[in-house]
Amino acid sequence: MLRPTVLGLLLACAVSLSSSAVILENGMPILWAHTTGQVTDLPTQNGILTPDPWHYLHRMSLYRLAIAATDPFMGSMGTNATDSPLWGLPLQLGWMLTSGRLADPTGATTCGLQTGDTMCISPQSWWGCVNYFVSALPFLSAAQQGFIGPGVQVQMQTPAGVEDFCTTYADCTTRYPDAMAKWDGLKAATDSPLPDNEKKDSLLGLYWAAQMASTHASSACNARKSHYSSTEVSFADSWLNSAEYVSAAHFHSNLENSAMFISPLPSRILQEGDSAPNIADLSADENHTLSIFSWMKSINSLLGGTLVNLWQRAMCSVTTREKGREMLGQLLLNPGFATSTFLSIVTGMSTSYITGILFPSN
Repeated sequence: MLRPTVLGLLLACAVSLSSSAVILENGMPILWAHTTGQVTDLPTQNGILTPDPWHYLHRMSLYRLAIAATDPFMGSMGTNATDSPLWGLPLQLGWMLTSGRLADPTGATTCGLQTGDTMCISPQSWWGCVNYFVSALPFLSAAQQGFIGPGVQVQMQTPAGVEDFCTTYADCTTRYPDAMAKWDGLKAATDSPLPDNEKKDSLLGLYWAAQMASTHASSACNARKSHYSSTEVSFADSWLNSAEYVSAAHFHSNLENSAMFISPLPSRILQEGDSAPNIADLSADENHTLSIFSWMKSINSLLGGTLVNLWQRAMCSVTTREKGREMLGQLLLNPGFATSTFLSIVTGMSTSYITGILFPSN
C-alpha cells in the first residue's frame, strides 16, 4: 500500500476547499485505505524499520499499526472496532492535512501544497511538529513494549538538515523521559484486574496523561509558531489549552466521539483579520468552536489559570468526569449552551470537591 491513487491525492487537495473540515472518507480517517496494515510493508534497513513520519501515509500508518496492535488489550473500551481512544489521533492528523496545516508555512518549499507533494509533512509546520510527538513517540514505545512484534526495532527517518526530532526509542527516552515513561506505562494498565468500567476510566486517564506529556514535550516546536498569523497562533494556543479540559475528563476519544469534536475545527489556516464568530467563509459550527476556544483561553488567562485548575479539581471521580464529558459536549457542540452556565457549574463542582476535603462526611 502506501501509494495514494490520483483520486485520493485530488481528494486531499480538494477537501481543504470545503466549507467545513472533512476528516472522514468512507467512515474512516482521510486516505486510511491507502495506509498499510502490515509492519512488513514499512521500509527497512539492516533489519530495522525505517518509516518516514514526514510522509502523511507513513505517519497515518503508524497510527493504524498501533491501533491494531493494541486493540486486543482494549476490551474495556467497548465492543466496536473503532472504540480505542487512539482513534482520535489519526482523525486529528487528517484534519491537519485537509486544512492545510501540514504544509510548509514558510513558502520556501512546496511541501504539502497542491502545487507540490500533497503527502509531504513539512518539518517547518508547527502542527506537523506537535503531531510528531503523539505519533512517533507512542509508536516507538509500542514497538519497545512488544506490541508491534517480538524484537522489532524502529528508527524514524528525518528530512535532510533537520536534527531537532528524536528518532529512536532510546533517543526519545533520553530527551523526553516523562512522555516515554507514560506511554510505556499503558502496557501494564491493560492487564489490570479492575471491573471494565473502572478499568476503562483508569486506562483513559493513563492514555491522556501520556498524550498530555507528549503535548508538553512538543514545546520544542514553539519557534515554528513565528511562521503563522497571530490569529492562527492564538487558535493554536486555545487548541492546546482545550486538551487540558478533555484530558481531565478522561474523554473517550474513539472514532465516533472524536469525529464530533474535530469536524467543527477550522477547515483552513486562520489569517490576520479573521474574527470569530464572523468569519464569512467558515461554517457556523467552525465559528462557534473558535469562539468557545477563545473564550475558554481568555477566561483562564484572566483568572490566572484558575479555570483549568477548577476543572481539574472537579474531575475527581468517575461520576464527575462523566458529567464533565457531557458538559464539554454541550459547550462545544450546542450553541445554545451559555458559557456562563459552564462557568457556574464548574465553580459549583469544584466548591463541592473542596468542601468534601475540608469537611468529609462520616
